[in-house]
Amino acid sequence: MTVKHPTASVYLFSRFPDGWRIGLIEHPRLERHTLPGGHVEGDENPAEAAVREAAEETGLVVRLIAQDTLPLPSAYAERQVPHPWWVLELVVRSDGQLAGPHLHVDHQYLAVAEEPVPRRAGEHPFAWYRPDQLDTVPMFDGARATALMLSDRLDELIDQTSTVPNTA
Repeated sequence: MTVKHPTASVYLFSRFPDGWRIGLIEHPRLERHTLPGGHVEGDENPAEAAVREAAEETGLVVRLIAQDTLPLPSAYAERQVPHPWWVLELVVRSDGQLAGPHLHVDHQYLAVAEEPVPRRAGEHPFAWYRPDQLDTVPMFDGARATALMLSDRLDELIDQTSTVPNTA
């Protein structure tokens, strides 16, 4: 039986005078730059985990950019959880949660930080990168390709979607 853990990651952007930049952490176990993110805790949903993990790892306050979906009928009294942009199953080796290989069911969100300067030190080294710098950054190829695609369309995506109030 394959063990699967829910995780949440954030494609985190901030606007600089020369354009949008993506924020990446230096992941100590993976020895490369990654999206901020981590495991979904038992008392939170993936969107809450995405905001929390981004804040913990970078020291920034972030705002999720939600995909617009069909509204629920008015008969629903429950709060709808913001949808991730993608949900991927990622094979991972041993980590702090499990000693052997397993899968992370990663809920990937898009977010912006209005202020690019962290309010406090994050848990990991963090930096902003222009899209033209990503070819030289040691990171996963899929994350690089997605970050480049998003950076090309970010203004359009933000204009066409709604923001989610900060839940952290």
